[in-house]
Amino acid sequence: MRILLTANASYAPPRGGATRGNLLWLEYMAAEGHACRIVAAALPEGAAKRAQMAQEGLGQRTLLARGVELHEVSERARLALELHRQIREFQPDWVLVSSEDLGHGLLREANDSAPGRVVYLAHTPQFFPFGPASWNPDPSATQLVARAAAVVAIGQHTAAYIRRHTGRDAVVIHPPIYGSGPFPNLASFDIGLVTMVNPCAVKGISIFTALAERFPAYGFGALPGWGTTAADRAELAARPNITMLPNCRHIAEFLGRTRILLMPSIWYEGFGLTVTEAMLHGIPVIASDAGGLVEAKLGTPFVAHAPAIERYVPVFDEHSLPQPVIEPVDLRPWEDALRALLTDRALYERVSAASREAALRFAGSLDAGRMPRFLQSLKPGEAVRERRSLANLSPQKRALLLRMARGRKL
Repeated sequence: MRILLTANASYAPPRGGATRGNLLWLEYMAAEGHACRIVAAALPEGAAKRAQMAQEGLGQRTLLARGVELHEVSERARLALELHRQIREFQPDWVLVSSEDLGHGLLREANDSAPGRVVYLAHTPQFFPFGPASWNPDPSATQLVARAAAVVAIGQHTAAYIRRHTGRDAVVIHPPIYGSGPFPNLASFDIGLVTMVNPCAVKGISIFTALAERFPAYGFGALPGWGTTAADRAELAARPNITMLPNCRHIAEFLGRTRILLMPSIWYEGFGLTVTEAMLHGIPVIASDAGGLVEAKLGTPFVAHAPAIERYVPVFDEHSLPQPVIEPVDLRPWEDALRALLTDRALYERVSAASREAALRFAGSLDAGRMPRFLQSLKPGEAVRERRSLANLSPQKRALLLRMARGRKL
């Protein structure tokens, strides 16, 4: 197969779980002999990019050595034009449009340039053109998702969200993002920090800093991410028991300094990759009940309620993220959960063991080959033609066809 993936996100270096998951799929398919290309936005040149490249160790040359050809575009306005050119030149069997496409321009271009060959990769609900979590609702783009040859979701919760707001079924294929192990048990009741990844407004930095204030005798650690602003860094630095942790190439380096992981997201999460990563290493996780985080917890304690963001105001930070309107949070469930894990060794060890067992079972069930097998099972344009044909039938003819499919006598 010839596979072309596109997204309005950086892939050299990759940023966030969506890009990491997509890269793993493409690298696997390239290793199987499929021709793979990416058309994506380039991270602006500068000290931040150089630092992240050094931390990630993954750039254009590395990707090419792994069989994935990357075409980066510095000017976001020209990204759709480059996608059009690459589709015409490469003639891919499938164009994978990742949801990191806030204006939905890549989705439109892919549909125009490769009709019947578009597969929508649904990672981040805020970037979907539909649903209450969407930052940029767009009925016409929603129709393009509904007419895609396939929609791939990374979890059952996200698949249900897609079905509820588009009427379209999505196939669930979780990226094999955790690797094959071994996963050392890094849990420690006696030492380590209470940590958070990507502290920022939508990820619940307000909950994290409030808990740090209420537990001054314990050390907290913050690992900056794509959403962390200069204001967030200043807020964290103002608290004496919070340590800023350096970015690292391997998540185990961060988890090795973690006693308990907090995941207090207040925006709608598609899944929660970091939750499962921590649990694989035996680290207890206290997570909010935001979207797919409950699914990522795999039935283990602790899940605490946090009011979800319901609206944003048109004020944008340095990362071009809109300002959320944050409702007051009842911190008592968070305090109770954290105090219990910090002070009760037997409880900590039970939760650690249960978390590790559930995560190892989940990671062991993942199969990197599911994505290429699924793509090979599709027929370009067939699903599109079937849906269009059904849409053109009268209600009486659709009812007749349904009865025939059920084998009833007419």
